[in-house]
Amino acid sequence: MSKCKKVVSLSNTPAFPVVSLFSGAMGLDLGLIAAGLHVAVSQDYDKWCVETIRRNGHVAVEGDIRQLVTDEPDCSFLLRAGRLRREDVFAVVGGPPCQSFSTAGKRKGVEDARGTLYEQFLHVVTAIRPRFFVMENVKGLTSMPSDPADKLSTPVLEVMLGHFKKIGYHTVHSLVDAVHYGTPQFRERLVIIGSRDNEAIFVPAPTHFHMHQNPDMRWRTLHDAIADIQDDSGPHANFTPKIAKYLKMVPEGGNWRSLPANVTAEAMGGAYRSGGGKVGFYRRLSFSEPAPTLVTTPIQKATVLCHPRETRPLSVKEYARIQQFPDTWKFEGKVTDCYRQIGNAVPVPLGRAIGQMLLSVALGNSEVRVRRMRGTSVHDKMRKVSSL
Repeated sequence: MSKCKKVVSLSNTPAFPVVSLFSGAMGLDLGLIAAGLHVAVSQDYDKWCVETIRRNGHVAVEGDIRQLVTDEPDCSFLLRAGRLRREDVFAVVGGPPCQSFSTAGKRKGVEDARGTLYEQFLHVVTAIRPRFFVMENVKGLTSMPSDPADKLSTPVLEVMLGHFKKIGYHTVHSLVDAVHYGTPQFRERLVIIGSRDNEAIFVPAPTHFHMHQNPDMRWRTLHDAIADIQDDSGPHANFTPKIAKYLKMVPEGGNWRSLPANVTAEAMGGAYRSGGGKVGFYRRLSFSEPAPTLVTTPIQKATVLCHPRETRPLSVKEYARIQQFPDTWKFEGKVTDCYRQIGNAVPVPLGRAIGQMLLSVALGNSEVRVRRMRGTSVHDKMRKVSSL
């Protein structure tokens, strides 16, 4: 674990311009900005994401990246929008839409049209040749074969890493959990970081732990995130009368297993005899723990996200707090659009940790304090430090 000599203000450092793809509501981007980078341009195909980006004063390119790079293969549309010279781009970052690789549903992988969007990310990196790239995605990518019909085919992740190596980028990757970086939420993500110049990039080590003698380094809880806004929680969706009826019987931190035995089968319907843990059914959150992974809506029966003490879903404002968006950040669209934007976002603290790592490498590891994580997974590291 390297020790840095000092921590300094980044206010006088170069802008470190970043091109962001598949930006969504800018969760990753805001983290990079907090670390001291400058997101010069963001891109997304979704109307409401683009409106959110522009509403908050940032530059956005709207459109399907596949069509955009077909029209301009050299990706000059991104450089024009960000007022950048190709040689000045510090990093290209983004998370190609991940539904194809998710473990939450049937995975189709690279045979799905959305699964090829990572190839568009690869195309942009190839065309612009930034000093670094950062690609994040769902953990399902680590276990998925490139050919869904052949479980022994080369894993998708290995295929991707091979592509990046072929275009001259040294890469590191790891499955990380945002809760270990100060996010009040369990959220596992795959992070791939690449260096054009073979610099000593690394995946940042965890900064927050389940048990730690320093309170500032412990996991942040749902209470930490939203307790102060209960009287001003803002707009939220509504549960159906049936779901609300049974949720009233569930205590804080409970789920369907907390229901009275005489109503459980009726409440669960066909899911009662199905396999799996079904932990999201009639789930009422706990203030004393980090939130579970936010999804794109808090009211689906199998992934309910009910307030700990009120029989209502988490509000849009509470969603944003859990992902650590600033309270001043405005989301455009209907309530359902806002949930979707926030639920798909990279937590801001995770983006900040990655940005700090990039700066520590760019500045010679002496001006930004970042702990290096050994190995390719946080889990071995966590076993060693969880007893502190």
